[in-house]
Amino acid sequence: MEDNTQNNKNFSESLINIIKKNINIIIIILFILFSSLIGISFFEHHKDNKNVKVSEKYIQAGLLLEKKKKKESNIIYQEIIQSKNKSYSLLSLNNIIDNELEQDEIKVFKLFNTIESIKLEKEQKDLVKLKKALYLIKISKNEDGNKLLNEIISTNSIWKNTALDILN
Repeated sequence: MEDNTQNNKNFSESLINIIKKNINIIIIILFILFSSLIGISFFEHHKDNKNVKVSEKYIQAGLLLEKKKKKESNIIYQEIIQSKNKSYSLLSLNNIIDNELEQDEIKVFKLFNTIESIKLEKEQKDLVKLKKALYLIKISKNEDGNKLLNEIISTNSIWKNTALDILN
């Protein structure tokens, strides 16, 4: 029994000695962990705030569109696309095309390029390709549009059947 108590005392003393010898390293590690947690929290908060601002802009652009203020709405939708928000950029491009807010084909292709530069899931990228193909066909660039549709078909995308329907 006395040996057990002595062993516990020796273990406690050696642990205290190790902590005393390495106190600076322990403090640095704790500081790094604490700083990392604060940094991650700040980053998430900043990301959420940015997303809220983009969503407010999207709503504002929609309200302007309802009031037939197409030019102002187009400007806001393009700002949203330039922000490269994964959700609202796609929706903004869709509104620009569907409501014919931008007449300049070169600008529309630049908007498509901006959307294509966003890191999206495969199916979302295929959806953008599909939308681009439809736009190309709409502006009488059938060959380029058909090429994109064939790319969608060849990758067995969930948009394959839609692309096949458009081609037929």
